Amino acid sequence: MATVGSGKFERSTSLLQDALAGRRLPRWGVGAVGLTSLLAAYLLNVLTVVDGVAGTFLVAVLLFVIGQTGWSFTVEGRRHAVDRLATTTVYAAFLIAVTPLVAVLGTVLVKGFPVFSAQFFTTSMRNVSPRSEGGGLYHALIGTLEQVGLAALIGVPIGVLAAVYLVEYAPEAKSRRLSSAISFFVDVMTGVPSVVIGLFIYTAFILTLGLPRSGFAASLALAILMLPVIVRTTEEMLRLVPRDLRESSLALGIPRWKTILKVVLPTALGGIITGAMLSIARVAGETAPLLLTTFLSQSINSNPFKGPQAALPTFIWDQFTSGTDASRARAWGGALTLIVLIMILYAGAKVIARLTGAKKS
Repeated sequence: MATVGSGKFERSTSLLQDALAGRRLPRWGVGAVGLTSLLAAYLLNVLTVVDGVAGTFLVAVLLFVIGQTGWSFTVEGRRHAVDRLATTTVYAAFLIAVTPLVAVLGTVLVKGFPVFSAQFFTTSMRNVSPRSEGGGLYHALIGTLEQVGLAALIGVPIGVLAAVYLVEYAPEAKSRRLSSAISFFVDVMTGVPSVVIGLFIYTAFILTLGLPRSGFAASLALAILMLPVIVRTTEEMLRLVPRDLRESSLALGIPRWKTILKVVLPTALGGIITGAMLSIARVAGETAPLLLTTFLSQSINSNPFKGPQAALPTFIWDQFTSGTDASRARAWGGALTLIVLIMILYAGAKVIARLTGAKKS
């Protein structure tokens, strides 16, 4: 009797464990569903209106989510099916977000790299017709470096000082009208289209004050576009600095301005530099304000304060709208150059932040 009772107990325990653990999909199940989804998406691409790599990939992801969730619900039950659905949705959202970025970078690299040569980087488009081979972007590269450099010299100090005021001085000010006004205009400027900024510079400085179309006028427009990004990123980095550091410095009798200069800013320097580079990346590819403030130039102009000056965005726009195979190839080369330039500037900023002892934020 004891043996029969223990056998029944073991069988009931095993059944209970199986019920709690539940059945699971086989290890090859996920791969099988993924392969089936890809094949089904390919067939839909061939037989229906689903077209393009992006559309086929999106259909494959949706089929994979539906197929895996349905199979899991049938085999594993509701709890495991919901868990797999949530996990798969997160990964699918990541892939859907990354795929366009990889596709854009891949397309620019494939179409732009064959144009790269010593001649492409050392010559301008002067006396080169859109249908002719040759020519280069040296004049546009010089213009972009000067315009973005001037914009950074104007926008970064103003943006950092505005953020320092909002974080360090505004909370203790008797009247907060100034800080409220600054925050309001920063929020408004964040959503202002770049063409509106270009129209403002063209109307206020070129038409009203008589400032000639030049690289400096373009730099003013780019500096205005940089300000919201610099102010907000610097403001957040300064708020992350521990309050104990400020209080310790002030307790030693160090003036507030020196505490900010010697303690607060060095602690947040890494984040400030990152914000500055984000703002540079934000404006380096802008075309609309440049067309209104400096327009086009096919010649080398190293003086940003006199005469029209080319830039990489206007060079790309001009070459692509010309409509010939040679000009479009140069446009792809200019786009790849712009991406590489931004990557170099960002890497240089990271190196500077590390060499200056800035803390990671």
